[in-house]
Amino acid sequence: MDILLTGVYVVFFPGFFTVVIIGLLSSWVDRKVTARVQYRKGPPLLQPFYDVVKLLGKETILPKQGSRFMFILAPLIGFVSISIVAVILMLRPLVATSFVGDLIVVVYLLTLPSLALIIGGAASGNPLAAQGASREIKLILAYELPFLIAIALIVYKAGFKIDLQTLSATSELGTVSGIISFIIVLLCVQAKLGFVPFDIAEAETEIMSGPYIEYSGPLLSVFKITQSLMLFTLPVFMITVFWGGIQFHGWELLWFVIKYVVILVLIIVIKNTNPRVRIDQALKFFWGFCTVLAIIAFVLAVIGNTYGIAWL
Repeated sequence: MDILLTGVYVVFFPGFFTVVIIGLLSSWVDRKVTARVQYRKGPPLLQPFYDVVKLLGKETILPKQGSRFMFILAPLIGFVSISIVAVILMLRPLVATSFVGDLIVVVYLLTLPSLALIIGGAASGNPLAAQGASREIKLILAYELPFLIAIALIVYKAGFKIDLQTLSATSELGTVSGIISFIIVLLCVQAKLGFVPFDIAEAETEIMSGPYIEYSGPLLSVFKITQSLMLFTLPVFMITVFWGGIQFHGWELLWFVIKYVVILVLIIVIKNTNPRVRIDQALKFFWGFCTVLAIIAFVLAVIGNTYGIAWL
């Protein structure tokens, strides 16, 4: 019976299918708000679902050049990795303990969708896709450094615990260093999602969607679902690490929904109020401003811990 119940949790609620549905609805919110900002009506509520179903019914056209095996495998790598992260985060409140080091596993898996995009672009044999893959490589190298420093700060303040159960037990948004780290991770999440101002790899007006250019049919739908999953999973990761985690009962569930909506709105606002930056500007921004700010936050956390200053 326990195995059956666990299967229900993993597959249905609050597992895979629930996360996919919420992710697609989140992508609708993104498109709807973006349309309103641009004085358009925007899509109907179920448009993301229609798009996925339509793509699943289309023909998959494989490029003549490049590696067909890696071309097919790439979107599956990203999809599986982000699905595992989503299930880990959503099941955390339902289990008494988590395995040691699950934070490391989650951070590692969060990198794979970007790597999948690089693999897909490089395997397509299209020069514009290769250009997009090259940009994505540089972008990963840019944002991962401040992202990891900000996460390391949370691990330090938790007494060097690297399990999500411990990290989600407290909220770090009541401290200066925690707020700074939260802002840095939010900016890195923007880049992980490939949203403006960091949509450098696909840049529709420059390189015609970059790594996605040769994808069609079900393979493209897998990429679309992956991005929708990331739009849900990355804010949930931020809530788990910085903002007290997730609970599925009473007012705590409502509070979790409010926190998720706040982060989603911040992501959409950043997307709609900034122009796309060049890859060299992104590198300077993340390696310069964000990394320095992350180091300052870490120093503040060390000072606060050493001298017992709670608000640091």
